[in-house]
Amino acid sequence: MLRILTWIVGLPLAVAAIGFAVANRQSIVLDLWPLPFMLTVSVYLTVLGSLAIGLVLGLLIGGMAVGGRAARRAREAETRARVAEAEAASVRERLAAAETAALPPPGTAA
Repeated sequence: MLRILTWIVGLPLAVAAIGFAVANRQSIVLDLWPLPFMLTVSVYLTVLGSLAIGLVLGLLIGGMAVGGRAARRAREAETRARVAEAEAASVRERLAAAETAALPPPGTAA
């Protein structure tokens, strides 16, 4: 289903990008202001390149946000597991102490 949806959305977007590139082949000069460089590129390269850079940066930032949440959840789960293990060890120690206190001394008849 996802593959079909990708084709339904992706194909028209690809056709639109190709049409945009064919219609906007004029050259423009990009002045990279703080740097002493000037580039002469086509309009479509400027627009589609900016979109591609924005897409990649958005995916990276979104991936880091999701990964950060997952890492936080994992740390919280690990902390809860450590606390639960410590509580279980404490209960085991108290149970063992209670059992040894309840046993009669060796050599006596019960």
